[in-house]
Amino acid sequence: MAREIQVTFDCADPAAVSAFWAEALGYELQAPPAGFDSWEQALEAMGVPPERRNDASAVVDPDGKGPRLFFQKVPEGKTVKNRVHLDVRAAPGLQGDERMAALEAEAERLTTHGAKRIHRHEPAPPMAFGHIVMADIEGNEFCLD
Repeated sequence: MAREIQVTFDCADPAAVSAFWAEALGYELQAPPAGFDSWEQALEAMGVPPERRNDASAVVDPDGKGPRLFFQKVPEGKTVKNRVHLDVRAAPGLQGDERMAALEAEAERLTTHGAKRIHRHEPAPPMAFGHIVMADIEGNEFCLD
């Protein structure tokens, strides 16, 4: 039996990082618990003090197909390259110049939301179709593939 997964990010600002990834993936902020119109209302009712209300956030695939992404506040900053990263499939089925143009367009869109471009890898058939390495607003590497 296959298992569901959740991808967890350690970060300094869960609200900001979750907003970035919602934009990058077409995800949405996870809805507050039943009976609450907002997370602020839910956290207030749960007795969470204001200074702790950005300790966690989550985004979900509105179609229910992709994994939930969870963002948790940690005290330490990122210090080294990620050992695991996300590949954002921005040009599935495309090859050559058409593929790289689609990846460039997505890289440009994400930089307007705070991402940083790290490196472009050119296509090298038959094994490498080309991709762009990026970093999110807290420096977590990901690839546009």
